[in-house]
Amino acid sequence: MSIQVYGIPNCGTCKKAISWLENQGFAYEFINTKDYPPSRTAIAEWVNALGERSMRNTSGQSYRSLGSDKETWSHIQWIEAYAKDSMLLKRPLFVKDGIAIAVGFRNPEEIKQKLA
Repeated sequence: MSIQVYGIPNCGTCKKAISWLENQGFAYEFINTKDYPPSRTAIAEWVNALGERSMRNTSGQSYRSLGSDKETWSHIQWIEAYAKDSMLLKRPLFVKDGIAIAVGFRNPEEIKQKLA
């Protein structure tokens, strides 16, 4: 089993998730999306698995700077936006065996079940 966690090192939620993974004994690979932005293809697969709305980092500066027309964007427009600016992606993003299984870290028990 392969687990990747996508995020940025100075994100508090990512830090909590990493600490939790380590305490649970999960082996994982952390991928810094600032240094290694995900490909458009990977983002499209994640959006198809989890939905573009759940992937939005609505608390970030990148999201706020998009303007009000973002409310009417299509699925494809969101994928393009995520591909252009990885800071629009909610963090952390959990990928198991190449498939996005969860984004954010509000429900660790749900994530644990999906990783098991």
